[in-house]
Amino acid sequence: MAVVHDWCPNFRGGERVLAQICKQFPNAEVFTLFDFLPTEVKEQYFRDVEFHTSAANRIPMVQKFYRSLFFFCPFLIEQFDVTGYDAVISSSAAFSRGVITRPDQPHLCYVHSPVRYAWDEQFSYLQQGKLGFGPKGMLYRYMLHRLRTWDTRTAHGPDLMLANSNYVRSRIQHIYGRDARVVFPPVALKELPCVDDKDDYYVSASFLAPYKRTDLVIKAFNEMPSRRLVIVGEGQQSASLRSLAGPNVTFSGFLPRKEYVATLARAKAMVFAGCEDFGIALAEAQACGTPLIAFGRGGAIDIARRLGADPE
Repeated sequence: MAVVHDWCPNFRGGERVLAQICKQFPNAEVFTLFDFLPTEVKEQYFRDVEFHTSAANRIPMVQKFYRSLFFFCPFLIEQFDVTGYDAVISSSAAFSRGVITRPDQPHLCYVHSPVRYAWDEQFSYLQQGKLGFGPKGMLYRYMLHRLRTWDTRTAHGPDLMLANSNYVRSRIQHIYGRDARVVFPPVALKELPCVDDKDDYYVSASFLAPYKRTDLVIKAFNEMPSRRLVIVGEGQQSASLRSLAGPNVTFSGFLPRKEYVATLARAKAMVFAGCEDFGIALAEAQACGTPLIAFGRGGAIDIARRLGADPE
């Protein structure tokens, strides 16, 4: 079994799904463009799993700019030779389902999301990157145009598509014109104690990227200086969000699993303002007995009922 995953920058939601796939198929080998997983994560979740990476993974200091190589990633993913395996599973939010397979080789694709920055969120990303209609902006727009062409073609390669939420399923139908079955990501309930006694703080846990909209959460808490907010996670927005935050907002960075669970479990509520594909952290918070305050779109609708909704 070959398991193809876009990239492994850290152990987040997509990598948790990858770990469970490898657990179900102990002899699977992982193909990924970039692998920056810490040794302790490999030991705990991927022991004895063989990883194959792209040639670009060997570029010096590539961890600092690998996302800027997105235009090169379709070519890189097509260089993985998985034709000698009985079957292929791709774990995809961007490129992995474009791996080349044999006509008689079963290919199942688990879709975390269609490529956000190439489709429905393109203009938001361009605006945040201040990429207008100058030379640099036009170059990026053209590269995204080419990426959409490749993405549309490869969307019809897998024999079966699985979506991680009903929201992602609807996006797959809209963008690619094909159906997908919904299979929610795994949530380790046994690791999540339900705590009744809560501390006096709120928590927001996510990768600090623009589409997570952590900036909106911070601005809201800046207007409520008596309420404490703890932000768990790191990302490309770490510096700008820290400069935006008031004294009642603290950043913990990435936490070890036990500390992360304890932080979720003791919080008065989890606050999330983005439109998430699924949101494993949102489900984990509820499993800990922590109420969820979330934007009523995306995967959050699969996890929590709207306030005042009929339980039935």
